Amino acid sequence: MTIDNTIDNKSGVQASRRSFLKTSAIGSGGLLMGFALPGNMAIAAGTVHTPNAWVHIADDNTITLISARSEMGQGVYTSMPMLIAEELNVDIRKIKVDIAPPNAKLYGNPLLGGPQLTGGSTSVRDGWEKLRIGGAQVREMLITAAADKWKVDRSELKAVNGMVLGPKGKKATYGSLAAAASKVPVPEKVALKDPKDFTIVGKATRRLDTPAKVNGTAEFGIDVKMPGMVYASLEQCPVIGGTVKSVDSTRAKSMPGVIAVVEIPDGVAVVANSWWRANSARKALSVTWDEGAGAALNTATMLEGTRAAAKSGTALPLKAVGDADAVIGASSNVVRAEYVSQLLSHSPLEPMNFTASYKDGKVALVGPTQWQDAAQGAIAKALGVKPEDVTLRTTFLGGGFGRRIDIDFIIQAAQISKIVGKPVKLVWTREDDMTHDFYRPTAVHNMAAALGADGKPTALTFRHTGQSITGRVFGLPAPVQDPLMTEAAVAGYDIAATKHDVVKHDAGLRVGYLRSVSHAPNTFANESFMDELAKVAGKDPVAYRMSMLDKQPRLANVLKLATEKAGWGSAVPAGRARGVALMEGYDTSMAHVVEISLDGGSVKVHRVTVAADLGQMVNPDTVEAQIMSSVVFGLGASTNQEITVEKGRVQQTNFHQFPLTRMNETPVIDIILVKSTEKPGGIGEPAVALMAPAIANALATLTGKRIRKLPLSADAIKMA
Repeated sequence: MTIDNTIDNKSGVQASRRSFLKTSAIGSGGLLMGFALPGNMAIAAGTVHTPNAWVHIADDNTITLISARSEMGQGVYTSMPMLIAEELNVDIRKIKVDIAPPNAKLYGNPLLGGPQLTGGSTSVRDGWEKLRIGGAQVREMLITAAADKWKVDRSELKAVNGMVLGPKGKKATYGSLAAAASKVPVPEKVALKDPKDFTIVGKATRRLDTPAKVNGTAEFGIDVKMPGMVYASLEQCPVIGGTVKSVDSTRAKSMPGVIAVVEIPDGVAVVANSWWRANSARKALSVTWDEGAGAALNTATMLEGTRAAAKSGTALPLKAVGDADAVIGASSNVVRAEYVSQLLSHSPLEPMNFTASYKDGKVALVGPTQWQDAAQGAIAKALGVKPEDVTLRTTFLGGGFGRRIDIDFIIQAAQISKIVGKPVKLVWTREDDMTHDFYRPTAVHNMAAALGADGKPTALTFRHTGQSITGRVFGLPAPVQDPLMTEAAVAGYDIAATKHDVVKHDAGLRVGYLRSVSHAPNTFANESFMDELAKVAGKDPVAYRMSMLDKQPRLANVLKLATEKAGWGSAVPAGRARGVALMEGYDTSMAHVVEISLDGGSVKVHRVTVAADLGQMVNPDTVEAQIMSSVVFGLGASTNQEITVEKGRVQQTNFHQFPLTRMNETPVIDIILVKSTEKPGGIGEPAVALMAPAIANALATLTGKRIRKLPLSADAIKMA
């Protein structure tokens, strides 16, 4: 892997100063701090034992950060502390981290509209300014406390490595000053460090959670134990949404270790003194199901309905420049294409699980979730208790990818616990997880372009037809544009006349946000189509793109860097070809070049070259890891993963039918990170979206066949 620093962007970050709301002492000398955010949303800080906490400096000089975001492998346990440590001038290794309890007013994510939700590659973008301000405010308060104590001018003091240093060898730890600092008026304005003075932020830093994950002390949901805990395995209707008509549990109840068989709205749960016994007894259940309307669903008719909706459904305008329809209608050189993105499962390696304990109207929840306040509210409603009587502790997540935004499995665990009157750990099987997911929806894209005498498009139209996930999750009305259907829909190319719109169509299967969300299908369509236009025009795909990027210097630069590094235009080994794709998403500009061959009819990706401009970086080490992870994730989703439905039943049940990319299938990944002072962009997801079009474009060069429907499988290549 290579890391090149190639740009020094001088635009800088315009950081607004947010005033603190209050300070107070917590316990014995603890320092509590809070500050206001846009939209009247307050974020506060205090001890890790106090809800509403953000940062606590204890008497023993330990500093604890309450992370508002769940740790699911993306590195918030490290990047968030780095931001505070930079301005506090403390050793990052001396900061401890805990995940925040449910409290959207304190820990809401303004970039996602306010819920306490981890997703959308927003963690660093949300925390970039407010955490540094918080650290700087506390630093200045500690200096003031020391100045008052020593009767010296503040200008004679400095805060270094967890201590305030003064004249004549005076020094005091932050912890010894915390009580006094809590009484100091909060400064309304503080100077944040110039990025050139950073000693922590922007430096590759080993993750703080690695030791615990290596030595086994890290707690994932599946590790949770409670006194008196029992285990549950849940039989759900093979058709999602179906309900129980009748159940014969005689055999199951007689099996060793079984404590109870209970019915909840989503199915029949077997509760036992071990999970193995619960799951074994579950297999002895005899359940008759009312499969409901979902039993009529199948993949072919769902796709047909989506295609029909593209022609007859209500189009929601996204962006229009000029009269693209008129230009295309008058042109003699028009290119049209349809692109289809498949249903996908999240399939995190840790299946859905949660532990719940209901007693005397109060509920204690422990487990992996991406959306704390929604879980708290939903459980309160489902069990008929007050939200304040529901506590939730978030563990590490064994993968999320958007699946743990949904909270069905948490509700199930709580419902079972209330019935049996004991703490219950509910664990799904892999088969449960794959057949009862909230899937990435099928997407149909219809593209058209008129080409001028120079081969470049004079007009372009884009239509995305598919299900609105936001409509399901947040109740977004049908006539309102779904912003999570339009990500990366409008590519950065300079075209005189364009029209972009979206048609919402409910294909009948429940859908959810999957890593990169609509960036992936939209970019598959845009970048595949751009390659097709280049071929019709007889142009090199890279030169063709470059000719339309004069107004997009960051995109042009990453395209240049990636293609140069990959050797674009040079000869490739026999039987190989290269493909390219480009996108701006999550405030990050990125380009991929892939080098592929065919191995037994299947795609083999040998090398992926990635150039990324994501503005200022907190931890380049995590950035590299996220890009690698996204490339691997996107490779599987592009080439051999698909969910299909027959008679309402998901046909794929485990990894033999929905294969994850293995180590021996992982390509060499070259990464170029652009040095920049732009605001931070997201990095957990964008690299996923570029894999499918880059591979499709390479395949078209290698085979002469254009595949417009995902996945790019051996069967698809053979039939093209």
